[in-house]
Amino acid sequence: MPTYLPIGLGAGLAAAVLFASASTGPLIARFLLFFLASLPAFLAGLGWGWRASLVAALAGTVLAAVISSGFSALIYGLSQGAPVVVLTYLAYLNRPASEGTGGAVEWYPIGRLVIWAAVMAGGLSVLSLSVLGSDMPALRAGLKTFIERTLSGELSQLGGKPLDTAQLETLTDIALYLLPAASAVSWLSGLLFNLWLAGRITLASGRMARPWPDLAAVTFPQGTSLALAAATGATFISGFAGLAAAGFVGALFMAYVLLGLAIVHYTTRGKPWRPFALFALYAALMLLNPWSGLGLALMALMEPFAPWRRKPPASPGGPPT
Repeated sequence: MPTYLPIGLGAGLAAAVLFASASTGPLIARFLLFFLASLPAFLAGLGWGWRASLVAALAGTVLAAVISSGFSALIYGLSQGAPVVVLTYLAYLNRPASEGTGGAVEWYPIGRLVIWAAVMAGGLSVLSLSVLGSDMPALRAGLKTFIERTLSGELSQLGGKPLDTAQLETLTDIALYLLPAASAVSWLSGLLFNLWLAGRITLASGRMARPWPDLAAVTFPQGTSLALAAATGATFISGFAGLAAAGFVGALFMAYVLLGLAIVHYTTRGKPWRPFALFALYAALMLLNPWSGLGLALMALMEPFAPWRRKPPASPGGPPT
C-alpha cells in the first residue's frame, strides 16, 4: 500500500473532525477550529505529495457526509478539500531550469501560488454568500437570521440585552457590504497561513521536497493589478454580482498587502534599524488597520515604477524571511 494512502486518510479524518467541531462552542473557538481545519491536509500534501492531500480531501468529504449531511460534505469539499489539493500540487510543480545551470530545477513561483489562493478565496467568498441566499432579498434575510442567532447566543452568555429591531437592521446593512471582502480576506489568510505553517513543519521534519522559497522576493504575474482594477470596477454593479466582485477585490487587495510586507522585509535586509522598522510596521497593522494595509498595498502596486524595486532572487532558495 502506498504510504500516502494511510497518511491521507488520517489527515482527512482529523481535518473533518476539526471542521465538524467548528459548529459548536464559543464563537472564537469555532473560528479557530475552522481556521485550522485544513492544516492536517496541508501537512499530508507537503509531506507525502499532493495525492495524500487528495486522499485527505476525499476522506474528509465522506466523513462530513456521514456525521453531518450531504450539504456539509459539499461545503467541506469545496472549502477545505479542493483548495488544499490545488495549492499542494502547485507548490511542488517544477521543471528543469535553462541550460547551463547544472541541472537546477525551477519551481512554481510562489507569487503565482498566492494569486491562485486569492482567486480561490474570492470564489469561496461567493460560495459563502450563496449559502446565505441566491439573490439580494434572500441574502439579506439569511444574513439577518445568522446575525440574530449568533449574537443572541453570545449576548445571552455574557448577560447582555438582545438586539432590538433597529439595531439588527443596521447591523445587517453594514454586514451585507462588508461580508464579501471580509470573508475573502479570511479565506485567503486561512489558506496561506496553513500552507506556510505546514511548510515550516514539513521543512523541520526533513520531508520538504523543494527548497524554502525567498518569500521576501515574491512577485506577482503581470496583469494582476489589471485584474484588481477590473474587479473593483465590477463592484459598482448592483445586486449580487457587485457583492461577488467585492469578494475578489478583498482577496486581491489582501494579496497586495502581503506583497507590500514582502517589499519591506526585502528592502530592510542588512539595515541596523530593521527590527525597529518591522516592529513599527506590524504595530501599525494592528492599531491603524486598514490605513496601514492600504499603504502597503499601494506600495506593492507602485513597485514597478518606484525606486524600491527588488531584484529577482539569485537562486531557487533563499533566506526564510
